Amino acid sequence: MKRPLVLALAVCVPIAACDGFKEAMTAHVDVAARAGSQELSVTRLAELLGASKIPLRRDVVQTVADMWVNYQLLARAAAHDDSLNQPELLDEVMWSASVNSRIKKWYDIISKQWVSADTSRNAADYAAGKLLAARHILVNAAPGEGPAADSALRKAQQIRAQLTPANFADMANRHNQQGAAGPGGDLGVFQKQQMVAEFGNAVEALKPGEISQPVRSQFGYHIIRRSTYDEVKDQFAQMNSTASVRAGESTYIARVNESAKIQVRPNAATVVKAVAAAPDAHRDDKTVIATTATGDFTAARVAKWIPAFSPNPQQLRQQIQQAPDSVIPEFVKAVVNREMLLRQADSAKIALDTAEANEISRAFVGMVANTWSGLNISPNRLADSAKTTGERERLAAARVDDYVERLLTKDEQFVPIQPPLEAALHRKYDYKVNAAGIDRAFERAQRLRAVADSTKAAQQPPSAVPVPGGQPATPPAAPDSQRKQP
Repeated sequence: MKRPLVLALAVCVPIAACDGFKEAMTAHVDVAARAGSQELSVTRLAELLGASKIPLRRDVVQTVADMWVNYQLLARAAAHDDSLNQPELLDEVMWSASVNSRIKKWYDIISKQWVSADTSRNAADYAAGKLLAARHILVNAAPGEGPAADSALRKAQQIRAQLTPANFADMANRHNQQGAAGPGGDLGVFQKQQMVAEFGNAVEALKPGEISQPVRSQFGYHIIRRSTYDEVKDQFAQMNSTASVRAGESTYIARVNESAKIQVRPNAATVVKAVAAAPDAHRDDKTVIATTATGDFTAARVAKWIPAFSPNPQQLRQQIQQAPDSVIPEFVKAVVNREMLLRQADSAKIALDTAEANEISRAFVGMVANTWSGLNISPNRLADSAKTTGERERLAAARVDDYVERLLTKDEQFVPIQPPLEAALHRKYDYKVNAAGIDRAFERAQRLRAVADSTKAAQQPPSAVPVPGGQPATPPAAPDSQRKQP
């Protein structure tokens, strides 16, 4: 799905380049980034940014350079008709999808233990108030006392005097305002704490089938009828089963955590935030951030788990970097818990079947093809205009450069590169982003933007509106017909 670049950059987190560049990049700061044989010079990057409409910040400059690298690596892959779906590489970059599927399969097995097939206690559970169900009629009243509140109470008392179990639903339809409840005043099955205290306490105090006197809450006066078990038994059975599953899951997770004996190290917040800022740089980082009964949990494991922990890894990384240090230990425990579940799935020999594995492979191949198409560098399109590999490399690189320029200057549609595809490109191809070059490009772009803004301001016509602290503006001359004669 395409998004405007300005929106994408407004929430982006800079992705630091990988340290494993196979052919060492020179320290020349006139190069901001390299991707294979392609170079992005400091001058070129500064010119692109200076003339663009995007926010001019150091992190945005970094992100643009990273984006250029990813596009150029993808162009190189397209020139070689490399869909990046080699089995070993695919297993590594689609690890998140694979482990989440395996953990779900394991959960489906163990969750059956949390659901009781015995429904004989449902009626007793309902009578005991494990879950409540009710209908109500609401007479709106503003908070506080006064004539309006007294009038609302009198109206509620008049309605109550006419109510019977048989006509309650019809009266609710007649008197309730839209949105006060479902048809017939029905609120369905709910937990007591889901309602305001006055309402929840009143329902709990009623026997099934009874109707209350008017009950005051912040919304007004409620007349409540507690539903009988027979009226809600199907919905109650479903919600009671769901509640049992949640309770069983909570107990199971607590047991897993207890057996794991997780001890988070004091350095966890600093290390985890560094990992979130630059996952690739910590791919082999053996810094211990927690100890468990089964071994050490390292920064490298956090880097591996972040893409599997959220459907939007980039947003998660941003949230981690902005989070207070005090919440990071709980995040670490949650990740370790996920690791423990994976170990249990491994012990139970949970694996993906052929159809599931093929589906993951097809998803990745489709991801590559769609991104190629969005950048107009699909191998078949390149082959139409270039015959040799070298010609296709040059053509693909040129198209990417042209696309980036139009993207930055005209606010065209942004083609995102999804995390698994980015990971595959970074694993397979050589690239580097030069921090010193980024700094120089940022400084130069600021100067260019300042000159452009100054020129634009100088070209604006003088304003007739007085400027605070300045000289009063000269009013425009009146037409001849309106000038006073001497």
